[in-house]
Amino acid sequence: QAPIKATCEDLSCKTGFPEDVHSAVVSRSVHGGQPLLNVRFRSCDGNKKIHFGSSEPEDFRVGEDGVVYAERSFQLSAEPTEFVVSAQDKETQQEWQMRVKLTPEPAFTGASEKDQRKIEEIIFPWQQYKHSSPLKRQKRDWVIPPINLPENSKGPFPQELVRIRSDRDKSLSLRYSVTGPGADQPPTGIFIINPISGQLSVTKPLDREQIASFHLRAHAVDVNGNQVENPIDIVINVIDMNDNRPEFLHQVWNGTVPEGSKPGTYVMTVTAIDADDPNAQNGMLRYRILSQAPSSPSPNMFTINNETGDIITVAAGLDREKVQQYTLIIQATDMEGNPTYGLSNTATAVIAVTDVNDNPPEFTAMTFYGEVPENRVDVIVANLTVTDKDQPHTPAWNAMYRMTGGDPTGRFTILTDPNSNDGLVTVVKPIDFETNRMFVLTVAAENQVPLAKGIQHPPQSTATVSITVIDVNEPPYFVPNPKLVRQEEGLMAGSMLTTFTAQDPDRYMQQTSLRYSKLSDPANWLKIDPVNGQITTTAVLDRESIYVQNNMYNATFLASDNGIPPMSGTGTLQIYLLDINDNAPQVHPKEATTCETLQPNAINITAVDPDIDPNAGPFAFELPDTPASIKRNWTIVRISGDHAQLSLRIRFLEAGIYDVPIVITDSGNPHASSTSLLKVKVCQCDLNGDCTDVDRIVGAGLGTGAIIAILLCIIILLILVLMFVVWMKRRDKERQAKQLLIDPEDDVRDNILKYDEEGGGEEDQDYDLSQLQQPDTLEPDAIKPVGIRRLDERPIHAEPQYPVRSAAPHPGDIGDFINEGLKAADNDPTAPPYDSLLVFDYEGSGSTAGSLSSLNSSSSGGEQDYDYLNDWGPRFKKLADMYGGGDD
Repeated sequence: QAPIKATCEDLSCKTGFPEDVHSAVVSRSVHGGQPLLNVRFRSCDGNKKIHFGSSEPEDFRVGEDGVVYAERSFQLSAEPTEFVVSAQDKETQQEWQMRVKLTPEPAFTGASEKDQRKIEEIIFPWQQYKHSSPLKRQKRDWVIPPINLPENSKGPFPQELVRIRSDRDKSLSLRYSVTGPGADQPPTGIFIINPISGQLSVTKPLDREQIASFHLRAHAVDVNGNQVENPIDIVINVIDMNDNRPEFLHQVWNGTVPEGSKPGTYVMTVTAIDADDPNAQNGMLRYRILSQAPSSPSPNMFTINNETGDIITVAAGLDREKVQQYTLIIQATDMEGNPTYGLSNTATAVIAVTDVNDNPPEFTAMTFYGEVPENRVDVIVANLTVTDKDQPHTPAWNAMYRMTGGDPTGRFTILTDPNSNDGLVTVVKPIDFETNRMFVLTVAAENQVPLAKGIQHPPQSTATVSITVIDVNEPPYFVPNPKLVRQEEGLMAGSMLTTFTAQDPDRYMQQTSLRYSKLSDPANWLKIDPVNGQITTTAVLDRESIYVQNNMYNATFLASDNGIPPMSGTGTLQIYLLDINDNAPQVHPKEATTCETLQPNAINITAVDPDIDPNAGPFAFELPDTPASIKRNWTIVRISGDHAQLSLRIRFLEAGIYDVPIVITDSGNPHASSTSLLKVKVCQCDLNGDCTDVDRIVGAGLGTGAIIAILLCIIILLILVLMFVVWMKRRDKERQAKQLLIDPEDDVRDNILKYDEEGGGEEDQDYDLSQLQQPDTLEPDAIKPVGIRRLDERPIHAEPQYPVRSAAPHPGDIGDFINEGLKAADNDPTAPPYDSLLVFDYEGSGSTAGSLSSLNSSSSGGEQDYDYLNDWGPRFKKLADMYGGGDD
């Protein structure tokens, strides 16, 4: 550190800096963290919190105590360096500023301690005495040489340093004082001055490592406190003593060096610091290596630069596979390494030897063996093992395999197992046993990174792989597949078409001949001989079949062997069918419409032929000679190769449907022709040529199929309605049977009163019922044939002739009559075995009532509606005819 020199003057109590410009003299070499000067700030209020700042914060920093420190190390130029120091009140934000000017001290040679002891007085101001002529005293600033004081002095204390005196002390009573860091500023009390004699003393030992120099200012005032002399600067330099050992920045230093490095290769740098003066011998360090472990292959594998601490290799032979790490004990000694007077300290340097690819991979065997079934892929057939002394799982250890021979078709590949570093020989293309029974591969192993310079691959880096192919039963295959056959259509059934055979690739297996079968034959046209593969037709080949696409018919056949396990292969037979003229052209559409009158409304027709060129168009259109009305009424004109127009020849043709035969002939050789019926609907047309005939619209709008469908729907609907009616009638009959087969005690005549009769009450019932109880009083000509017949259900055979059963001469009432009829029907052996309703047509042999129409109500019965009697069954049919028939 450089000595501090500053000047400032005491002022009266006024908050702020005591002067606007603060000048200081410092050494030219400034070190980072060095205190340069102390700026004083006077605060009349001691409670103020002042914050100091610098206009050049990258170079100078001001502490809270006003001490200015250098932020970095630099050299002062010959010109003064200026910057501004600011002080700010943290509470009121009031700010004061002072300009600081730093001047480098002039070069001088320090005096010895003995010479310094001779400086007993410092008189200010400096006086010049006359030499030849009398001169008056002239005042000027005096630069006092610095006072050098060793650190760690043992006293006794206080120790006198210098006496400060003014030449006015003879005429005035003066008081002396010193100010600055170490006197009245922190650290206070280190330097004291006798105010009367001006004797400056130090009170305790100094430590250069804490403060390297003190910058004091001496003052002389009278008893009233008035300044009588300008203040003078006193610099006290603390002389360094070797009281600090070197200290390494780290106790353990880690570095690396590649194996095989040449001598002189830089490894690492170790650094130690000494708190003593680095510009003196006390702080000048020297490094050396005390020990190396292990000591192989040489005890001096490394050396260290004794000034910089750089460690470099000094011998060859670094081999990671032998020694992976070296441990060095490094010593740092001050006093330039003087072993007698210097202080020392040690640290450990750990140097790891990093791996380089100086060991190639080597196979564990010269030949490897494997086997693989034929036609198998993605199968590992051999496992190649290698050894590599380099560090595992690094690019210098990871192996890569390549085949240098034995596999010209690329049927194998070698993958690397990332964990074991083994090579996995894998089949990537199928192998045919009948072609190759064995492979002998040549394989080389390499690392992911090249070998170090000067290292060659040994023979152990190459090996051979012998792979045996195992024969397996392979499926037979058709040759060629698919097989194309060109054949004219119309080939008759039973004709030999071709021979489609397969081959078995297994030449070294004992197997019988192949067997053939049909796998797919959409139209069922073909069959194949199971032994020789001869294909014959079972039906006529038709190019126009729906199973033929683009003239091509495909059939698939199967060939099977009897190996273990049995194998089979398929083959496709493609039959390209050549067209023959086996189809006559037809007219399209089949129906057309035209008007009754001759007008330009011709019918466009098209000829359709399933055959293809040259057995199709252009077509010839003509009308037949018979019947004669065709050519008389119609004419046809061809408008293109496939189209023609049919139109009326006569002026008027009555509306209706006409069948017009048209003869169409194709262009085949020989020609094929057909007569097609065109159903033409002639109708009445309006001015626009549209049909106005409804029947025509219906006929033309609906085809024959649609009309048949509508008629079928109507018939089905009628059948359903008829069945429903029959079911309803059957239900009415069952209900009537339940009403007729009632208990005899219930008078059937009472049932008449239960219906919608709304007569005049009891007076409406004053008719004579005795007439119904005397059927024998009827007129002889009104008597119906006597007997009881089953009329409701009939057997499918001829209706039997029921015997006439005589009725009771005088049935007391109708109930007895019905009971007797039931007994007669049950006992009749000729009656069909049906439990059905019995219909009786016997109404007695006569009646005194004459007619049921004589039953009249006292009220007007003519206004009643008796149509519901029709629903009561055949017994009430007479009443229904009499009363429900209307006015009659």
